[in-house]
Amino acid sequence: MFKRLKYHIAVFFSVIGPGFITAVVDNDAGGIFTYSQAGAKYGYLPLWTLLPIMALLIVTQEMCSRMGAVTGKGLSDLIREEFGLRTTFFVMMALIAANLTNVMANFAGIASSLELFGISRYITVPIGALIVWMLVVKGTYASVERIFLFATAIYICYIVSGVMVKPDWKEAALYSVKPVLLFEPAYITLLIGMVGTSVAPWMQFYLQAAIVEKGVSAKEYAESRIEVIVGCVVMTVIAFFIIVACAGAIWSVAPRDIKDSTDAALGLKPFGEYAYLLFCAGLLNASLFAACILPLSTAYTVCEGLGFESGVNKQWNEAPVFYWLFTLLIVIGGGVILIPGFPLVRMILLSQVLNGVLLPFVLIYMTIIVNRKTIMRDWTNSRAYNAVAWTAVAIMIGLTVALVGISLRDISG
Repeated sequence: MFKRLKYHIAVFFSVIGPGFITAVVDNDAGGIFTYSQAGAKYGYLPLWTLLPIMALLIVTQEMCSRMGAVTGKGLSDLIREEFGLRTTFFVMMALIAANLTNVMANFAGIASSLELFGISRYITVPIGALIVWMLVVKGTYASVERIFLFATAIYICYIVSGVMVKPDWKEAALYSVKPVLLFEPAYITLLIGMVGTSVAPWMQFYLQAAIVEKGVSAKEYAESRIEVIVGCVVMTVIAFFIIVACAGAIWSVAPRDIKDSTDAALGLKPFGEYAYLLFCAGLLNASLFAACILPLSTAYTVCEGLGFESGVNKQWNEAPVFYWLFTLLIVIGGGVILIPGFPLVRMILLSQVLNGVLLPFVLIYMTIIVNRKTIMRDWTNSRAYNAVAWTAVAIMIGLTVALVGISLRDISG
């Protein structure tokens, strides 16, 4: 029994990486802004969404990691094989649009977190872009993964800063299990954004590609599944502390919209210099971390979908399209931030909502593929998984239709 336990522990640590990294990096600059906005404007009310979001995240991430381990293929590769090149092309174009705005948001996070200390974005953004580019282009999958895993540990900053604010824990506990739905465009937009930033479409493509590149097979999948679930739980805990920190520091004083993530950090300043500094450190780490992952995810998605070679373990001459696309996304994403007057905050929230609108379509393709016996053999979905997946599709479509309907009513009124 001890030998068997020792074996499973060894396998767990050998497969750790893709699931944990994908879930935790989901709390990027756009995610931090969305959660901060939720806490600053609505206080503890949006906390009830985190438990169903975590359940949805676990189901979607588990499905993708299982497909990667069983088939040895990425998600866009499977979509192309099962639904054709035209469908894959349109899905990829929508993902590129959403991901590019997310890349911009993360370079903005790098810039704004250090501008609070008087360092110009014209210095920090080019340096950050160079670090991101060098890490992926000059590294291997193993070295990149080790750095990413180290970066996930720094997210504890948000937990510490949330505790230091001393929020109303009774209110937080109550609204974590008490659903509150306000029929107003701003609130529904926020809910879609919270789902979109928590269960972003790019995550599914990146996770499955990382599972394949790491070489995780069906034999190691039991341990990989645990790693995926742990990552989803950690991501939810971090999101919880970001919301309660802003609820305790900003909403409890004067509920308002925040301009960006650094506005949330400044809101924590009256509660102690360390709370403020930790929030800033977390924002810088999350932004730099995600500025690596998002272009990487997009490059994986496009190359798999169109049949080009991809992978961090390959040299530039072996996967030129992969590396050129990765480079182009970094250049555009970082370059836009240097344009004076660019409406970045609007783009950040729009990108999260766009993620939420796109998610049902990605889920539909995923759920159809994972239930095909010809592809997954004995690894198809259970009834419970299918229930969660199809319910999520229905809810996201319903929320999107409700948002459009309420907005049109307000315009006509």
